[in-house]
Amino acid sequence: MAKIQFGETNEEVVTREEFPLEQAKSVLSNDTIAILGYGVQGPAQALNLRDNGFNVIVGQRKGTPSWEKAKADGWVEGSTLFSVEEAAQRGTFVAYLLSDAGQMMSWEKVAEQLKPGTTLCFSHGFAVTFSDQTGVSPSKDLDVVLVAPKGSGRSVRMLFQEGKGINASFAINQDAT
Repeated sequence: MAKIQFGETNEEVVTREEFPLEQAKSVLSNDTIAILGYGVQGPAQALNLRDNGFNVIVGQRKGTPSWEKAKADGWVEGSTLFSVEEAAQRGTFVAYLLSDAGQMMSWEKVAEQLKPGTTLCFSHGFAVTFSDQTGVSPSKDLDVVLVAPKGSGRSVRMLFQEGKGINASFAINQDAT
């Protein structure tokens, strides 16, 4: 594993050769990956995962332009497209990709749906880092991780479609399991 220094911070770099797609599929083979939010990062992450053969569902507020976009992208209401709360309940790996304001507004309802042992994933650390201000405070029986692409959702999807990828940071905030 390579190490890169950014200022005073050392980062370990995991490459595709060290953790290939087939290994990721094996690790997540029994999981239902729920992507909550279909705005900025949600479409790219959901579509890339689906196109790679993972079991993915989407949670989005019905009646919104993002709900309609999800349907246009092939997500099927009641099968792979649900309310945010229902997707959170169905998921074993839940990517909480709503906007900052959306995360704050939805947290109580989402938190009620998360089962012990669920992995809760964020794509940036704002909500958890500033939990005293956001109210987003995951219970101690959840695994809490960060997988933060180093680019916009549009870039994540475009590079995937070109057969490339984009760097991402990852971290473990809480390891309940």
